Amino acid sequence: MAILLLGKDGQVGWQLQRALAPIGQVLACGRAECDLGDPLAIRALIRRVQPSVIVNASAYTAVDKAESEPELAARINTDTPGILAEEAKILDALLVHYSTDYVYDGKKDSPYVETDAVAPQSVYGQSKLAGEAAIRAVGGKSLIFRTSWVFGEHGANFVKTILRLAGTKDDLGVVADQFGNPTPAALIADVTANVLALLSCGQRLEKGENRLYHLASSRAVSWCDFARSIVDLAATAGHELRLQSGAIRAITTAEYPTPARRPGNSRLDCRQLEADFGLQMPDWQPYLERMLVSSAGK
Repeated sequence: MAILLLGKDGQVGWQLQRALAPIGQVLACGRAECDLGDPLAIRALIRRVQPSVIVNASAYTAVDKAESEPELAARINTDTPGILAEEAKILDALLVHYSTDYVYDGKKDSPYVETDAVAPQSVYGQSKLAGEAAIRAVGGKSLIFRTSWVFGEHGANFVKTILRLAGTKDDLGVVADQFGNPTPAALIADVTANVLALLSCGQRLEKGENRLYHLASSRAVSWCDFARSIVDLAATAGHELRLQSGAIRAITTAEYPTPARRPGNSRLDCRQLEADFGLQMPDWQPYLERMLVSSAGK
């Protein structure tokens, strides 16, 4: 299986290099190897490599900045996936793409399933939803995974932000009325590899088939409770922190305004993914514990 991985330097892409290696020959590309804002460069790369699977872990993820850079967000999150889908269809290759919980408005009282209505509240969410639509419109074989609240050892994320703030602050206010599933980048990569392995062993997609799945950890929390867990587990792992979890104050979204609107409910129901591939989504805490132990003292 020849796999072209795009976005190798991001949180998920970094983990995918490890997870995909046992199931195929992986060519991993980052910005240095291919400018994903250049359609000609993208097409030339794919036609040279001739992959059987394209895994697109690249994205414009600056949620707030996207409000003032809608064209750039659309170029990376909407136009590029469409181009990838076109080239994949020519090769009869499978395109794997990652989307986001931000395609929902967050007003539902229970976890979202794949068939729920979408209504993104931000430029970022709109660009990601349009990327999904661009892939489907091409009509090739594709897998789209919607995930949420990604964290890991590589790249910028909420866990690293809290650790940095906990080293200098005595108290901190964190939003407590937004709920979601913190999802380890390593979990996303491992599930992707498992699904691709199963598909290559008989559960192949039909020509032109598009599948959409939610991929997230099993336990939902608020940002505030997640921050408290990070601080408690970091202290146990040996991180030198000034902030204690009890000094993290619960605040409302209204008290912490941001350029982009976030959904109040980002919880994702992953039962369809679990049923189709015999998987069970784990809790995020063991992943977080391992990350904090490995990063202690660095």
